[in-house]
Order: sequence, then C-alpha cells, then structure tokens
Amino acid sequence: MSQETTARRTAAPWTEADVPDQTGRTAVITGGNSGIGFEAARVLAERGARLFLGCRDLGKAHGAVARIRAGAPGADVRVVPLDLASLRSVRAAAAQIRSGCDGIDLLINNAGVMMPPYGVTADGFELQFGINHLGHFALTGLLLDRLAGLHGARVVTVSSNNHRDGQINFDDLQSRRGYRRMAGYAQSKLANLMFTYELQRRLSDAGSPAIAAAAHPGLTRTDLARYLSRVMTAFYVLVERPLAQRAAMGALGTLRAATDPAVRGGDYYGPVAWRGERGHPHRISSSERAHDAGAQRRLWQESERLTGVRYTI
Repeated sequence: MSQETTARRTAAPWTEADVPDQTGRTAVITGGNSGIGFEAARVLAERGARLFLGCRDLGKAHGAVARIRAGAPGADVRVVPLDLASLRSVRAAAAQIRSGCDGIDLLINNAGVMMPPYGVTADGFELQFGINHLGHFALTGLLLDRLAGLHGARVVTVSSNNHRDGQINFDDLQSRRGYRRMAGYAQSKLANLMFTYELQRRLSDAGSPAIAAAAHPGLTRTDLARYLSRVMTAFYVLVERPLAQRAAMGALGTLRAATDPAVRGGDYYGPVAWRGERGHPHRISSSERAHDAGAQRRLWQESERLTGVRYTI
C-alpha cells in the first residue's frame, strides 16, 4: 500500500464544515444556477463570499439566488448573463464582472455540456470543446488581471474522470471530419486539465501569488445527462443514477480546490472511492497525457488563436 493511499484512508473526510470563512472574498462561478455549481455557490455564500453567477438561463439563475439567500440571508449574489457558446457573450460578461469588482479571489470554471448531438457554437466551435474549454479559456484570460496579483486567489476548473479517455485531436479540434459524443466530451475534459497545468506554469513563471487547480465531481446526479442517447439514458437511469451521489457531495472537490489552505498550484481533487466516482475529495493524479507539456503549450496557442484572447502572463 502506497503512502498516498495510507494517508487517504487515515485522513478525516473533508466536508462542507471544512470550508473556511470567505468574508471579504469575491467569487465568480460559471453555471452556478444548478448542480455542483449551485452547491458550491451556496456554501461559499453561507461562508460570507460575494458571488457573481455567470449563467445562460437567467430565470434559473435568479431562482438560484433566491434559494441561496434563503440559507444565507443578505448574501451578496449577482447574476451575470453568460453564454459560453458565444465569445461575444463571454466578453460582455467579463466586462460586467470587471465593472463590479476590483479583485477576484476565486474563479470557478464549472459550467459545461456533456455528450450532445453534434452542433457548433456561435463562433463555429464544436459545442463541447467550445463551451467546456474555449469559453472558459477566454473568460479566464479576460479576468486574469483581476486575480493574478492577489494572494490566495485561485482559478479552479472542473474536469472529469472521462479525461482519461481523452485525446486532443489537433488536426480536427472541432470534430468536423467525424464526431463521437464521448470522444468529444473526453477531449474537452482533458483540455480543462491541460489548461490548468499550463496556466499554473505561467502564473509561477510570472511570480504571481495566484494558483490554478482542478477538480472533478465523480458520478453525481446533475442535469448534464440530458443529452445522452436513448441507450445511454436507459443505462444511466437503471444503473448509474441509483449509484450517483448528491450534487452537494459532488461539489466538495470543487470547494476543496477553491478553499483548502493546503491546496498547491496544479493540484487536482476528486473522490477516490468506487473507482474514483464517489466519496469525499482527496488530492489525486490525472492521466499522463494531461501532463504532456508540449501538448499543453500547443493547446494554449491554438486556444488564443481561436478565441482571440491573449493572456498577459
């Protein structure tokens, strides 16, 4: 048994109660109106954080604000219209957030789409790659100067266990020569991790006190499954959903990566029980492919070219 495994088994479970006080801190969360994004927003608000929820569905977003305030009366929560499938919307959301705060302590890149039929964003990107990776890449770049100089600031990007099956197809990033839902999702989740590691390297090289980290929720009950095919939906309903954990549990990895004082730049958090799909979050390892430094740099360069967002670090 490895020392890492022994440490996991002997450590006390990390729970919501371990989230430190967030008074005076500002957090931006994409997709904070439902699922693990909502649960992360709820806990941060209850700990005193000021929140910007970047959401596409404004009706659901305002409903989420009401639910958050029911548990945290007086919470400072603002809704920002954000459609990650449109770079124009991303730029407008970033401008609104920038006008509403001088500094950002937490940027949580949480929103996503999973295994939809083939489609493209407003800018012509395959939906999963465009929303899950490029939209967040652009948003982070447009907000980076608001957090890069802050001690304790973090960018947390939500990946998935599916990244282990992913490959970055640089010859066809937008899947125009053949689209498979699972492959597209895995590519986008691998891109999330490669982005995190390259961002951390750049922050370190620039001497920034901010860090980049990542998390995954394991098998969690959220509305991400809405695009599954009939066969996959039947399997999910009969087999996976009964085993899936609550969104509040799935959000713990995100919350730990965002708030645990022990987190270091480049750390990745998620559950380890039941093949990494259930349980309390621990620091874990990602696939070897995610750590390919050459591919990270190439993906970064392509992401800057495609989005038109140039990072200042």
